Amino acid sequence: MKVLVVSDVHSNLAALEAVLEDVGSFDAAISAGDIVGYGPHPEECVDRLYFKGFRCAAGNHDNAVATEETDWFNDDAQIAIRINRGQLSPQSIKWLGFLPTELKFELDGLKIAVYHGSPTQPLTSYIYPEHAKTYADHFLTHADADVLILGHTHFPYLVESGTRLMLNPGSVGQPRDGDSRASYVILQTDPLGVEHRRVEYNIDATAEAIDTAGLPHRFATRLYRGS
Repeated sequence: MKVLVVSDVHSNLAALEAVLEDVGSFDAAISAGDIVGYGPHPEECVDRLYFKGFRCAAGNHDNAVATEETDWFNDDAQIAIRINRGQLSPQSIKWLGFLPTELKFELDGLKIAVYHGSPTQPLTSYIYPEHAKTYADHFLTHADADVLILGHTHFPYLVESGTRLMLNPGSVGQPRDGDSRASYVILQTDPLGVEHRRVEYNIDATAEAIDTAGLPHRFATRLYRGS
């Protein structure tokens, strides 16, 4: 099976559409959270993932938009959450609120586990590339997974632990690893393999839409830096 894996779309429709065009056909699709937040097109991004049948874990921004619990976010992120909530339909807000913080299923006999942060702190833990190898075996065992998918950091990585894998596809909508291109992963189930891809998108269009929506301008400028 060809499985599309994304995370941290963050309401960036232009980036998401570039990924969907680049990947072509796929057999299954997974999101590791934060469909919304920061960007200008939350409703359209929710719509794309819902109607393309993505299996989605909740991210901290998804949860905040649904619950309006934003105390631990910085001021600009809180502004974006409030604006995104106002842009979303009641149905989409309800759907975001039902997303699980732990997502487990099987594909081709492989046990897949998906968390935005980590198996121990699904919404809040940041597992960066330099620490991923340290945590991989423990987290894979804790999640009872052959493939463990995390998000949240906006940094892509892949760690092998025996025959098991822990990966982060990076961010579609707001990369922070110094590369402004949208980041995603193709997971092949038989034989097991991972391909990390980057794709250019129209950053100007997203940046302009961020300003038009009244979102903090720094969310536009950081897209060009990829940081």
